[in-house]
Amino acid sequence: MWFVGWSWQAGEVTSSSDPTKRPPSVDRLARSLADTGLPHPLLVDAARSAIEAGDPEQAAAIAASMERAMLQRVINATGTLLHTNLGRAPYGVSQEAGFRNLELDLATGKRGSRQSQAPMLLARACGAEAAIVVNNCAAAVMLILAALVRGRGVAVSRGELVEIGGGFRVPEVMEQSGARLVEVGTTNRTRRQDYERHIADPVADIALAMQIHQSNYRITGFTEMPTTAELADLGVPLVSDIGSGLLDAACPWLPSGPPSWLEGEPAAKQTLEAGASLVAFSGDKLLGGPQAGIIAGDRELVEQCARHPLARALRPGGLVLGALQDLALAYLRRDGQAIPFWRMASRSTDELRARAEQWNVGTVVETMAVPGGGTLPTVEIPSIGIAVPGDHAAALRSASVAIMARVENDTTICDLRTIDPADDDAVAAALRAVDT
Repeated sequence: MWFVGWSWQAGEVTSSSDPTKRPPSVDRLARSLADTGLPHPLLVDAARSAIEAGDPEQAAAIAASMERAMLQRVINATGTLLHTNLGRAPYGVSQEAGFRNLELDLATGKRGSRQSQAPMLLARACGAEAAIVVNNCAAAVMLILAALVRGRGVAVSRGELVEIGGGFRVPEVMEQSGARLVEVGTTNRTRRQDYERHIADPVADIALAMQIHQSNYRITGFTEMPTTAELADLGVPLVSDIGSGLLDAACPWLPSGPPSWLEGEPAAKQTLEAGASLVAFSGDKLLGGPQAGIIAGDRELVEQCARHPLARALRPGGLVLGALQDLALAYLRRDGQAIPFWRMASRSTDELRARAEQWNVGTVVETMAVPGGGTLPTVEIPSIGIAVPGDHAAALRSASVAIMARVENDTTICDLRTIDPADDDAVAAALRAVDT
């Protein structure tokens, strides 16, 4: 592996060099690797690491490993639609070099706000009065609490005090924001009365109530949880962290309407209609865009968040806002085919099977894809894959464009639901190479 600082740890290296010979010049060895295309300073690091390991001939392999470890395009054949390790939603971000009216009002020529373009369109798309964008949903929750609650209490059901990927724990985020967590109800059963009792207690000093998406787990059995509508008139603002970023439960951007696997998933539009003051959700999950966190809802509360000093620290850049603007326009046009995630998610199994039968390799099998990304943890989506005997995951990752497959029972499966049709030939060729 190579690490921060470009140091190389070669592990167990058997030196083929004669210890009596003087090691080669670092610079000369680095220059011999020029055809790799890596910048010379990195080749120097590779050469130095190989020489220090006692085997200068390893320099080329080290340089290749450096290049392989950099960010690059991969093909997702895992069947996990929102694969966190692969960047979640496959949304392209590109624009020609040039200036943008990021914080300029073209009508007046005066300074404008970066929150007046894409956020305005997202608000329109989910029926909110206003919206702002920050760099992820955790930041959105942090900003809401810092701006609206700091020093006071926020009522949250014990059943929603979750930890999600990367060690993100709701209680710890609340603590960092300066809010004081007030736990209500029990892990499996919480009722409206539990919130009412704490809100009526002046010692608790509740500033708002919060619903939190349970992300990648579910409590089943003897359970109870109040709906958004049941909590909407508690006398304090209600904030719903819906997490996954479904914009509208009706999915008007899909000609066939919402797929059955979305049943029960909270959506921004309906949560606001049910009485939530604010919703917070991710940009790179079911919304299908780049990493971002969106806060939408009551104009006055959104503006309070926008005025808080943290808003500047958490704001996204022009590339993200430009991508979200294009995404919001696609939603407003009801053009699901313009959104890669929804193209992928809405393909029929008949279409996937017809593609698979053209590959002429392995065995066409029925599979189950999953939403992924902490979204709908118990849900499976019917799909079609190609199976070849043996574990070929490492070989597929070594392809010219790395292919991420899954292995089950010593069988490698490439799930076509998450493979772009433009990559079919490349994946099929890679499978033929290993299926010998």
